[in-house]
Amino acid sequence: MKKAAGAALLFGCLFLHPAWADPEPQDRSEHMPTAPYLLAGSPTFDMTIAQFREQYNSANPDLPISEYRAIDDRDDKSNLTRAASKINENLYASTALEHGTGKIKTLQITWLPIQGPEEKSAHDKALAYMAAMLRFFEPGISAEDATKRLNNLINKGKGSRYFSQTEGALRFVIADNGEKGLTFAVEPIKLALATP
Repeated sequence: MKKAAGAALLFGCLFLHPAWADPEPQDRSEHMPTAPYLLAGSPTFDMTIAQFREQYNSANPDLPISEYRAIDDRDDKSNLTRAASKINENLYASTALEHGTGKIKTLQITWLPIQGPEEKSAHDKALAYMAAMLRFFEPGISAEDATKRLNNLINKGKGSRYFSQTEGALRFVIADNGEKGLTFAVEPIKLALATP
């Protein structure tokens, strides 16, 4: 029973809780953008989740991500496979994968805030995972610069249920839901050819 409740909470936190992940918001009076990775023809990273984990864990042995587990949601009409990995009680990694190829549409790290003496260390660990994810996709930057860029993104997205910033072929997304959590996502974008 506890495992089922945990799975339900995890699914809600990772994919329904960030408003941009819901293709049909429940409250139509509050227009939220549809997550770009849910749109037809959205791009994928050229790797599977197993390939990502192997490369990420090799580059970040102190911040490992365990195996992702598929999340079964019979109501999901997005035609994506969703999966998550529990890092600890308040930190999760998640993904949405293209059916058939298993290629990654989005990678997310979600931190669920906790109260009390462990709050600061839990927050710092969450930021370390988020910065490592950013650095994975921009390996030329230092850990310090990745942390600065992440903090800049978080500050820009503070209080926003959806904030995105495009850099080259990547979209960085912040979903700040205050006491309910913070999600950082990295997604590929489709590059358009410039016309003369």
